[in-house]
Amino acid sequence: MTTAARKSPIRSIVHESRDIERAVALIGLGARLQVLESETNLSYEKLLRLYKEITGRSPSKGQLPFSTDWFLAWQPNIHASLFENIRQSLLKTVALEDIDAIMKAYRQYEEQMQVCGIEPLLSFTRAWRLSRFMDAGMLIRTRCTCCGGHFVADPYVNARHYVCGLCKPPARAGKGRAEGALRADA
Repeated sequence: MTTAARKSPIRSIVHESRDIERAVALIGLGARLQVLESETNLSYEKLLRLYKEITGRSPSKGQLPFSTDWFLAWQPNIHASLFENIRQSLLKTVALEDIDAIMKAYRQYEEQMQVCGIEPLLSFTRAWRLSRFMDAGMLIRTRCTCCGGHFVADPYVNARHYVCGLCKPPARAGKGRAEGALRADA
């Protein structure tokens, strides 16, 4: 046996078990396979088997959402801002790896939505993508001049005059087809 063959990096069983635990937790939160590949060192084949074993089905196919625009629309912005504020608070107060902060923040976001009786608009994969956009500076948090809350915004927004979607909702906010149908039936 050559010395090069003996010195090849052997993957630690402990590291692999941590990656498996993380992958299981991510799958439980609804993460797509691309997120698992990005956040663990497990092979695609292992992740695929793990995903099928846990969910009982094949993972969704297709590309991950890659647009900052979705996070800037009225309702998604409120949800994205709540999630991002939770994540930033965790990163400031607790020593966590970024993915662990995302997971904890997403769980807290889901809990808040459940307490309020609101269906979460933000999937885990979108929350993960949002954190990547924020870390890359493609989106920022801006303070609302009316309520003082911090909201996800375009980096080129005029922060001196920024008003959030809660303080100044769009003209058609809450006037969707479903709500109109409820009013007509009443």
